[in-house]
Amino acid sequence: MVAGVFPTKGNLLKTKKSLRFSRLGFDLLDRKRNILVREMMTLIGAANRIQGQIDQTFSEAYLALQQANITLGTVSEIVEAVPVEDAVEIHFRSVMGIEIPMVTLEEKAPEPFFGLNSTNSLFDEAYIKFDSVKQLIIMLAEIENSIYRLANAIKKTQKRANALKNILIPGFEDTVKFIADSLDEKDREEFSRLKVIKKQKKGGSAEA
Repeated sequence: MVAGVFPTKGNLLKTKKSLRFSRLGFDLLDRKRNILVREMMTLIGAANRIQGQIDQTFSEAYLALQQANITLGTVSEIVEAVPVEDAVEIHFRSVMGIEIPMVTLEEKAPEPFFGLNSTNSLFDEAYIKFDSVKQLIIMLAEIENSIYRLANAIKKTQKRANALKNILIPGFEDTVKFIADSLDEKDREEFSRLKVIKKQKKGGSAEA
């Protein structure tokens, strides 16, 4: 006997229902996992592209800054005139119940926070390039955070799906088989008993 389970028709129907819901749950979790994986792979591709853009733009920005330093001398005092960015906003969107961040920054042309007579085109180019890097880093931060959240969700979903597939569903299948076999055996025994009783009644009638 399966531990704690009595072979009754009521338990058979109850276990079949649990098995059906477990299979449905596994199918839904597997579908959710596939959707999340596709979403994550798309974001990984985007992250790689943006990272390449950041590397390229950073190289160009540092080169322009280096040339500006050569032509203007140290520009650290000029750079300090540029304020710290505080216009970043974070919102969220839902992907299969997973909260994915949306990081936004108002798009606007770079403002000259320094005197034009104290800089040159090389410094302006460096400033514009670093401003572009800022925009790209914000995009990358959004994507990498989303990838992290999706990866965690995929891990949890896979764990739940594995529990259903490898533990619960086989357990319910074994229980259904046990109850069904037990009921079949009970029916055969009852049939044989009735057959014997019927035969005995016929024998008794013949003697009378």
